[in-house]
Amino acid sequence: MAWRLLQSVLILPVNVLGVIPALLLWAAEGSGWGARWTRPGSWRTWAALPLAAAGLALAVATMRNFVERGKGTPAPWDPPERLVVAGPYRRVRNPMMTGVFLMMGAEVLVTGSWAVAAWGGVLLLGNLVYIPLVEEPCLAVVELGHAR
Repeated sequence: MAWRLLQSVLILPVNVLGVIPALLLWAAEGSGWGARWTRPGSWRTWAALPLAAAGLALAVATMRNFVERGKGTPAPWDPPERLVVAGPYRRVRNPMMTGVFLMMGAEVLVTGSWAVAAWGGVLLLGNLVYIPLVEEPCLAVVELGHAR
């Protein structure tokens, strides 16, 4: 299970929050879309810290629930075998993506980059389409007891 979880983390959040924003910052260097890094102690830094901490805590809690209670990973190709309705899932519809968006907001604040903000917008729009069209119908089947 540890290898499956590590794969899903390396492929999804590491790329979404690390590799792609880094490539965007590199590509946008010198343009109006590039980084305008915040200074330590600025309001943007102080605003980013709680966003990043809350996002990371939420992501870790949801991954732990998927592994321990759901017997799966956060990856769409290796989903939990059981419906997870405990922990953050008792209060938030999709806490894993909420955590990712909180961390993305922190990145936007720290980098001050329009390119990273645009990537966050694309990610948000993609999830607004993907979740209702793909994930929610699968959850309805699980809820009815027709899944494994």
